[in-house]
Amino acid sequence: MTETFDIAIVGAGITGCAIARQLARYDLSICVVEAANDIALGASKANGGLVHAGYDPAPGTVKAQVNARGCELYGTWAQELGFLFCRTGSMVLGFSDQDRAQLEQLQSNGLANGVPELAIIGAERIHELEPRASAQATCALWCPSTGYVDPFEVAIAAMENAVANGVTFVRSAPVETIEVAPGAGDRSGDGAARFTLVTPAGDVRCRYLINAAGNGAADISHMAGAEEFQMVWRQGNIVVLDKEPRALMPLYPVPTPVSKGVIVTGTVHGNTVITATAAVREAGDTQTYAGDVDALLSGARKLVPDLDTRRVVRAFAGGRPVIKGTNDFFIGQSAVVPGLFQAAGIQSPGVASAPAIAERMEQVLREAGVALRERADWDPIRRAPDDFDRAPLARKEELIESDPAWGQIVCRCETVPEAEIVAAIRRRPGAVSVEGVKRRCRAGMGRCQSGFCQSRVVRILARELGCDPSEVLLEDTGSWLVEGPLKGVR
Repeated sequence: MTETFDIAIVGAGITGCAIARQLARYDLSICVVEAANDIALGASKANGGLVHAGYDPAPGTVKAQVNARGCELYGTWAQELGFLFCRTGSMVLGFSDQDRAQLEQLQSNGLANGVPELAIIGAERIHELEPRASAQATCALWCPSTGYVDPFEVAIAAMENAVANGVTFVRSAPVETIEVAPGAGDRSGDGAARFTLVTPAGDVRCRYLINAAGNGAADISHMAGAEEFQMVWRQGNIVVLDKEPRALMPLYPVPTPVSKGVIVTGTVHGNTVITATAAVREAGDTQTYAGDVDALLSGARKLVPDLDTRRVVRAFAGGRPVIKGTNDFFIGQSAVVPGLFQAAGIQSPGVASAPAIAERMEQVLREAGVALRERADWDPIRRAPDDFDRAPLARKEELIESDPAWGQIVCRCETVPEAEIVAAIRRRPGAVSVEGVKRRCRAGMGRCQSGFCQSRVVRILARELGCDPSEVLLEDTGSWLVEGPLKGVR
């Protein structure tokens, strides 16, 4: 069935979800169209979650204009949307006079970009701020505003809030073709649909189209007859270590021309993440490479010599959405197709910039003449779901009394009970796969990486989705875990 909306957003990564949430406050019908079967399955899933402060982008670039503002907005977004955000501060460590000169350049960039409270510090102050930082570091750029999040948690929270405010989310709907109505650019005020997105889930018609398709952004632009550009798959390997008694502050090396280098950081759940390599590889390559992992571990030990790199629990990879020929974001209305708006090339610092990219897209729409009238019933608050592992004892007891399934622990590593998994599936939009459950409540995210709990999660998914366990997916289409029907085990 064909549906018509004022705005369709292609892509449910952190950028598309943030834009959807930003625009949901207005009296518009909005649809988010996602090729995969869940939120944040592309670049938003495969990164370290750092909320970079904004000293790295060259002043005057689009990155520079949205990075520091995005970092600033995270405090408000975390409060309103109920996701975990730690603003710990960070240091870029220098080991020589040449490094110090580069730190001074980063500080100058940061001041031009509006990053607050930057300072170059010496060895004594470095070890006051992070005792585990290398004793060989002689200087550092101290940046109090840096933090970290789980990027997929941010995307999920933003989409849940958008859906609660009336946004439609269509999953498993890769755009196959885009039909543009003849003369559509002259019909901005008549309410007619300009674009028709043809997908396996049905056609979606819209007056305005926002391209936030990540690594697929060039394809969407091409289908719409808009700007022609090419995406480069700059692959990054990432390593996750087991939890530490105290999470590390983000520690950066002096950056290279194409990358921030190997970074060591804590996470909102207490793990250590080493992120990320940068190598141009074939599009779609998400394999991990031994040489890349070795480079991560050796780079991490330079920053944190006592880091026990034997405690790796997971290695994974993804591709940054880089536009060939530029290292910048492309945010604005198409100069070729009126009514099409681009949010393309959102590589690092895309996570940090997401709230500001959404804010900027709103302004671009206003400047293009799109009527944005705030809804009286707009609610910016999304109540965070109960996290049993982090809940106070009194709340745990209250939950178990309300439903005994809160006392049935399914994932031992992360202390996730059955009721929390059920809640993750029933949310709007909820989990439809094992990995979807994992991203929402961390079942399978711990030391054993699903070795104990995966079969139990499959059974719960089968029961809640009304299907046989053999139909339950690990992740996206085709990733079945169980061969053949298993009747009677729901």
